[in-house]
Amino acid sequence: MNKTDRLLAILLELQRKDILRAEDLAAIFETSVRTIYRDIQALSESGVPIVGAPGIGYSLMEGYFLPPVSFTVEEAVALLIGTDFVEQKFDTDYGTKAQASRRKIEAILPESVRREVSRVRTTIRLLAVGEGANLKEKTYLETLRLAILEQRKVRFGYSKRMPEADGNRQSVRVVAPYGLVLIRGSWVLLGQCELRQQLRHFRLSRMDELIVLEDGFQFPADFKLQDYKQADDRHIYVRILARPEIADKVKEANSFYMEAVEECADGLHVLFRVRQPEELLQWILGWGADMVVLEPESLRDRVRTEVEKMLKCY
Repeated sequence: MNKTDRLLAILLELQRKDILRAEDLAAIFETSVRTIYRDIQALSESGVPIVGAPGIGYSLMEGYFLPPVSFTVEEAVALLIGTDFVEQKFDTDYGTKAQASRRKIEAILPESVRREVSRVRTTIRLLAVGEGANLKEKTYLETLRLAILEQRKVRFGYSKRMPEADGNRQSVRVVAPYGLVLIRGSWVLLGQCELRQQLRHFRLSRMDELIVLEDGFQFPADFKLQDYKQADDRHIYVRILARPEIADKVKEANSFYMEAVEECADGLHVLFRVRQPEELLQWILGWGADMVVLEPESLRDRVRTEVEKMLKCY
């Protein structure tokens, strides 16, 4: 990054943050603290009102704003594709804001840049999958987003893919919602569940009758959504053989549980890591006779039982 670009970037960082130390800026721009001192001096001499406090850091004088920033073609394309993504994957309110942002970005672009951006965007397209099925999920997304901001608990019916320890798939949960995470195209709520008395994850697509309660909650002092990592409790390994005819399709499927893939003479050997072997049952059956479970034996027996039940239907 040359000096001119770095000066503008420093100005943007100062406008974005309340206060920054020279050490912080040096780390951001991967340069020395001495260089940052010189850059701050250059900005001050050019008329930018920067306030510096020894031992605290630098900040912009209150009321100072940068003039409108210009975008390169690549930057404009990135922003506009971002608005397309938000419109597709977020709730209606954010979708409307994304449309408004797109219009504003397009309005401030110079004509030459706007034409080039339009040309580039004709070569890129985002396709929403299952839009009708996502309508309820988008509605729940907005409800939960507001509940998180207002720090209010929620109640909903929840359907588990696999039964809990008590054998039930259906349950009613009261949850203190901490955050929303988009995982492989699906929205997941992270929150403290009163039924299980622990932090749990809930797919919005499996929720029903979502209600925001009057009861409030406090975020744990040590909780940060950006730093949170889910405990990995997948301790059971499953090995399957995929016939050569479907090997490429299996690799493209890119299952969440897939750990390793090895091409062998008899086909594709795939290793999975799961909580319960039954989590893969429907997926394996979907490939028919082109897929064979090698281990564990308990899953082989489970597949055999399901196939026998299927034969009785015909």
